[in-house]
Amino acid sequence: MTAIITVATTGPIATKADNPALPTTPEEIAAEVEAAYHAGASVAHIHLRDEAQRPTADLGIARQVMDLIAARCPILVQMSTGVGLDVPYAERARLVELQPRMATLNPCSMSFGAGEFRNPPLEVRRLAARMRELSVKPELEIYDTGHLEACLRLHEEGLLADPLQFSIVLGVKGGMAATADNLITMVRRLPPGAVWQVIAIGRASLELTAIGLALGGNARAGMEDTLYLRKGELTSGNRPLVERAVQLARDLERNVAPVAEAEALLGLPSAA
Repeated sequence: MTAIITVATTGPIATKADNPALPTTPEEIAAEVEAAYHAGASVAHIHLRDEAQRPTADLGIARQVMDLIAARCPILVQMSTGVGLDVPYAERARLVELQPRMATLNPCSMSFGAGEFRNPPLEVRRLAARMRELSVKPELEIYDTGHLEACLRLHEEGLLADPLQFSIVLGVKGGMAATADNLITMVRRLPPGAVWQVIAIGRASLELTAIGLALGGNARAGMEDTLYLRKGELTSGNRPLVERAVQLARDLERNVAPVAEAEALLGLPSAA
């Protein structure tokens, strides 16, 4: 069985004050993505930052990042439309107009730490419909049990195409706790034929990534999810985290998907 490895280089929360290796400029993000690609990642999950390291949905920055990555390696780009809690939904949604191969689709509003992650139902439906028009594959990020049902309703309405692609997010305050029980419960509830990965935040990242791979899921690694390679040791970048995920997959006798195979497994529409 083949595993797809996604690198999540940056995220919306940490800064260089937390770990100086965190990439925030377009050039840094592209370099980290290239390094992760050579380590075995076939998908790059992209968050953008402005000059002050704040989350941004600026289309110029997004285009620059996408172009820099494309010049360096053929990895599949998955743009985050989550962006950051303080970025208006309309700005976040416009990122799909750049037609990355994939983008996240967050089906529900929720508490997120001390903030609120707003995803109004009508706007979510509009974004899902627009992504289908543009042939941008949605990665469905589900933080709680009801989020899965919301995605299945979108599918029933014809807004999502098979195979459905899920990220089961564990460990965000306001969502599901990062436990093996929660992961197994969600995996059991996924529809037949779904493609999925686990995203475990912080200290649970390694353990739940391993459990997810053992259950047949894919894996995400990178500095969005953890800034540490091991307890007390900051990672020197995204590549060591990707290498660790790749080794986990191989230790479980799973092959790691190159880009072309990942493209097929995810059912991606043809590139524009």
